[in-house]
Amino acid sequence: MPDLLIELRSEEIPARMQRKAAGDLRKSVTDALVEAGLTYEAAREYWTPRRLALDIRGLTPRSKDVHEEIKGPSTKAPEQALAGFLRKAGLSDVSQAHVHTDPKKGDFYVAHISKPGRDAEEIIADVMPGIIRGFSWPKSMRWGPASAKPGSLRWVRPLQSIICTFGPETEEPTVISFEIDGLVAGNTTSGHRFHAPDTFTVRRFDDYVEKLERAKVVLDAERRKEIILADARNRAFASGLELVEDEGLLEEVSGLVEWPVVLMGEFEEDFLQIPDDIIRLTIKTNQKCFVLRKPGNGLSNKFILVSNIEASDGGAEIAYGNGKVVRARLSDALYFWTTDQADLPDRDKLTASAEKLGLDLSKPLDQRMARLDQLNVTFHAKLGTQGERVQRIAKLAAELAPVVGADPKLATRAAMLAKADLTTEVVGEFPELQGVMGRIYSGLQGEDASVALAAEEHYKPQGPSDQVPADPVSIAVALADKLDTLVGFWAIDEKPTGSKDPYALRRAALGVIRILVENGINQNLLNVFAFALMGRLLSESERKAILLRDTIDVVDTVVGLRASEVNFQQFKQVFVDSDLLSFFHDRLKVYLRDQGARHDLIDAVITPASDDLLDITRRVEALGAFLDTEDGKNLLAGTKRAANILAAEEKKGTAIAGSVDPSLFELDEEKNLFKAVTQSVSAATQAIEKEDYSAAMSALATLREPVDSFFEAVLVNAEVENVRANRLALLAMIRDATGAVADFSKIAG
Repeated sequence: MPDLLIELRSEEIPARMQRKAAGDLRKSVTDALVEAGLTYEAAREYWTPRRLALDIRGLTPRSKDVHEEIKGPSTKAPEQALAGFLRKAGLSDVSQAHVHTDPKKGDFYVAHISKPGRDAEEIIADVMPGIIRGFSWPKSMRWGPASAKPGSLRWVRPLQSIICTFGPETEEPTVISFEIDGLVAGNTTSGHRFHAPDTFTVRRFDDYVEKLERAKVVLDAERRKEIILADARNRAFASGLELVEDEGLLEEVSGLVEWPVVLMGEFEEDFLQIPDDIIRLTIKTNQKCFVLRKPGNGLSNKFILVSNIEASDGGAEIAYGNGKVVRARLSDALYFWTTDQADLPDRDKLTASAEKLGLDLSKPLDQRMARLDQLNVTFHAKLGTQGERVQRIAKLAAELAPVVGADPKLATRAAMLAKADLTTEVVGEFPELQGVMGRIYSGLQGEDASVALAAEEHYKPQGPSDQVPADPVSIAVALADKLDTLVGFWAIDEKPTGSKDPYALRRAALGVIRILVENGINQNLLNVFAFALMGRLLSESERKAILLRDTIDVVDTVVGLRASEVNFQQFKQVFVDSDLLSFFHDRLKVYLRDQGARHDLIDAVITPASDDLLDITRRVEALGAFLDTEDGKNLLAGTKRAANILAAEEKKGTAIAGSVDPSLFELDEEKNLFKAVTQSVSAATQAIEKEDYSAAMSALATLREPVDSFFEAVLVNAEVENVRANRLALLAMIRDATGAVADFSKIAG
């Protein structure tokens, strides 16, 4: 079977666009070929800083002939119906259609359509210009004389050549020629921009790769990454150092070079007084270089750079030039670092903010927090300033601290300093170090280790692969930060809609879920929501009083306290209608499904009022384990049978006794079931109170045999009305017993 080779060579393709563009090219081409009636065995895309390439193996040489019948209207149909049929079938006159007869419907028109197959070369030449012209780049440009014409080609950078060859391995491939804005597809390309700029001819993919290699171009991006990583490790090892690996940087650098040459540069050791994180980010961000470390002793003053040229001096001049730029950047970083540790010039103007927030102006980080408050930096127009937000987070963190096992004083202090590094020089230059610098600066001014750690970890988790904080103080501040954000945006009705989530509220909710569940923390969210919202409205004593009450009572309490100051419509939307809680339920469902939980078990456990996320998770786990057993499967069947009978009788209005009367039992199976349900409910209730859901399921498992025996021996719809009502009440006991753990009616099976 023939193979297809395509190369689109341009002046440059930005590294961040290469992988996606190559994948888009593969999809566009293969989709078009399949739609045209061709099939293929395999397709793989490749990319470099100057080219996208596609290797399609086993492409059929010709599409199949197509024969189809298109049924039309009756021969007596009006002109309008006939015209529509002719358009659909591609016929110019009704005489081109055939007349078929149906015994019931009479005569009707049928169009017999035959489309001969097409050669693959013709199809490829037909589809490729449209794919190239319609290719979607985040940013594109026009160039040259053709750019003045309407509809001229747009590409990421000027497109310089196109390869398109097709044919089997045993024959000379065919060059499929097509033209775009004067650029004609052929079988020639060029290699490395400096080492091999001359054009050369290629035949098929293997020949193409081999000749590119000789022309100093490594086509496979994964191989370029392997070369860079292996050479970098070897150079580091030869100098007695270790490479600090960075997959994201490796991906980016592999997209900057076609012929990777790994070199080593260096800078003065005096710069090593700067924290490792700042050095690493400075060198990575500005020069796309890797840092090296001394085994067990911090960073080295040497770094790895990747050149795209084999220099005649072995790269000495290139390494020296990169070293000069790194020194300049590190000089800036050193200035930022030392400035952050000095007193602020406007320190005397920060007294009011320091007193309000309980800060110590003799400490640099406290000064930065006081400045953040004094500047009145807006968090959100409707949600106040960053200083006000920090105060709310600190109070909420202190309330959450006992629940998560943290010291409230440490949680308050950590929350007060958590955002302070936002006004530091280092974070101003490198926003990526937000939190990291808070940890470093907290440690420098002698804060408790948990306080320093919370400055960094309260932002976590920032994604599904990010670890959740484990230190109790970090947990308290992280929860307070995220919950204050969620409650605040819900209160002003700024919720995610569809795919839009500008304030990352879904990520915040998932973060709360992961922190609670993965740290094994029980917390009733409704009470925390209430406290967080009331933190914006009431005094500290009033908030504490509210936190002790049931959530529904909170509304009445607030009405009595500050009726003139509270927007109750927003409050009720959040807490009575539980809109925010249902948002958490949706996020929890996604999280549990990702963990492998069945969707029907999650739905069976969650109720509109379920606000303990760890409790929900444990119920789902226990229910899943129980239903995997024979007892669980049989009890599920029996419970569903009981529920279905009850539902049918309730719909008909059949009388059901309010409670079971043992004196009305006629059979031993009724007595045995009543006794088993009573004992099971008692044992399950005690287990649920202890949050031992495995024990609760074990208690329910004892119902399997008496439920089976009851349905085998007992006619529920007895003729005597009070006996029937009593038996239905017994079924209701079964439904209520299992309902204490989950709604079995929502479970599949």
